[in-house]
Amino acid sequence: MNDRTPLIDRKFANRVDWNLMRTFVDIVRAGGIGAAARRLNRQQPSISAALKRLEDHVGTALLHRTATGVEMTAAGKAMMALCEDMLESARMMPHVIAQATKRVEGIVRIQIVSGLVSPEFDEAIASYHRRNPAIHIEIRVSPWRQLLDALEQGEVEIGVGYDSSVRGSLMYEPLLVERQQLYCSRSSPYFGYRVNRLGELKDQGFVLTGEDEIEAITQLRRRYRLGTVVSGLAEDINEARRLISMGVGIGFLPTAAAASDVESGRLWPMLYADFEPAYDIFLLARAEPARDTATQLFWDEVIRRVRAQRA
Repeated sequence: MNDRTPLIDRKFANRVDWNLMRTFVDIVRAGGIGAAARRLNRQQPSISAALKRLEDHVGTALLHRTATGVEMTAAGKAMMALCEDMLESARMMPHVIAQATKRVEGIVRIQIVSGLVSPEFDEAIASYHRRNPAIHIEIRVSPWRQLLDALEQGEVEIGVGYDSSVRGSLMYEPLLVERQQLYCSRSSPYFGYRVNRLGELKDQGFVLTGEDEIEAITQLRRRYRLGTVVSGLAEDINEARRLISMGVGIGFLPTAAAASDVESGRLWPMLYADFEPAYDIFLLARAEPARDTATQLFWDEVIRRVRAQRA
């Protein structure tokens, strides 16, 4: 297909069939005309004809066929961005209208890792509740692996937590960078001192966090044989903090979750700041959601605040 010189059609919006744009998006997302036809359960010639009609409307080629599928032209990339914006606006219409007419009710189910400290997330909850007081907000705390499984299985719609890999079924929006530190209590002989060599702690009693332990921490412990002597176990970060501050053993905690105990002198950070493991905490949701209005509006509230903070 030859590129045609695009002409400005001032009546384009009145003449174009909007379904052609949806078909164009389906072709791009499927990776080819044949793949789109199979996904949509339509005949391939009808998909090809729809693409040609849209290209005739815009006056230029949007896709080039390749050995592996299709490739967007510069015009195609611009069209794709516009189509995705329009589809998102259409998807949001019932949610926004429901909020405008104050007809939003329901439950927002959220699952988070324990010990989470995020002012942006907290402010989003407060703002959302002020706008939608009739909606019930339910928060469940679990280890990060259980959180990811619950999202994939549809038990909850929104999660906040860690992931050691990337699951194609989930969307990831960076929320914050969390750091962990190794802590001891006032009763420890290490209180008030920094440790240069982690290997010297291999015989110390350790408080573990079970399934809630981040993989970076697990690898660090194994490298230096920390936790060989287990003196305490708590799946919840707050309960692990309790055991460590009571002198049951030393252990890793998120620095934000332990900050108040450090300030009060109940806990002591044993590592220099340069050695603190760091990792991303994400706002999570399923990649192809069927969210109700209450959940969608909450997701948008958090996303807006997080991206504004980054900007």
